[in-house]
Amino acid sequence: MKKIATFLFAALVAGSISTTANAAEYKFDTKGAHAFVQFRIKHLGYSWLYGRFDKFDGNFVYDEAKPEASSVQVTVDTTSLNSNHAERDKHLRGKDFLNVADFPTATFKSTSFEPNGDGKALLKGDLTLHGVTKPITIDVTEIGGGQDPWGGYRQGFTGTTEFKLKDFGIDYDLGPASQTVEMILDVEGIRQ
Repeated sequence: MKKIATFLFAALVAGSISTTANAAEYKFDTKGAHAFVQFRIKHLGYSWLYGRFDKFDGNFVYDEAKPEASSVQVTVDTTSLNSNHAERDKHLRGKDFLNVADFPTATFKSTSFEPNGDGKALLKGDLTLHGVTKPITIDVTEIGGGQDPWGGYRQGFTGTTEFKLKDFGIDYDLGPASQTVEMILDVEGIRQ
C-alpha cells in the first residue's frame, strides 16, 4: 500500500511539474513596438477621437494546453497619453480627465481567463484608473504564436473593452454620445 501511495504521489508531482513547465511567462514587446494600448471615444457623436498611451509595460502567463490558468498584468504611464494634438493631450492629462499629476499610472491585473475554445476568451480583472478600481471584462482573440527569426518564441493577442468614464470618477461633460470609452489592446509577448 505504501508503494502505491508513493507511486501516486510521484505521478501527481510529475504531472504538476509537466503542467507547470508548459506555462510560460511572456513580456510585452514594447521595445520593438509590437504592443499597443489604444482608445477611442466619440466626439460629439459625429466622429471618433483615437489616441494611445506611448509608455506601458506588462507581462502574461500563458499555457496553450491550459489557457484557463493564464494571467495578465499591465501598468500604463498615463502621462504618455497621445491623441496627436498637443493642446487636447494637455487637457486630457489635466484635472478634467486623467489628472496625471495625482494619478500617473493605471493598472490592470487579471482575475480570470475564460477560453471559448475557438481562439476567443473573456479576460476579467481589476482596472485601476484615476484612483478608482473596478472590475472589467476584455474580449480577447488569440492572433497566433510561434518561433521568431531571432531564436525566441512569441504569442500575440488582441482585446477590446469599453467602460463609462464616470465609473472611474471622470465626469467631465462631453455630451451624451461621449460617455463611454473603448480600449483596443494589441499585445505581442516574448517568452522569457
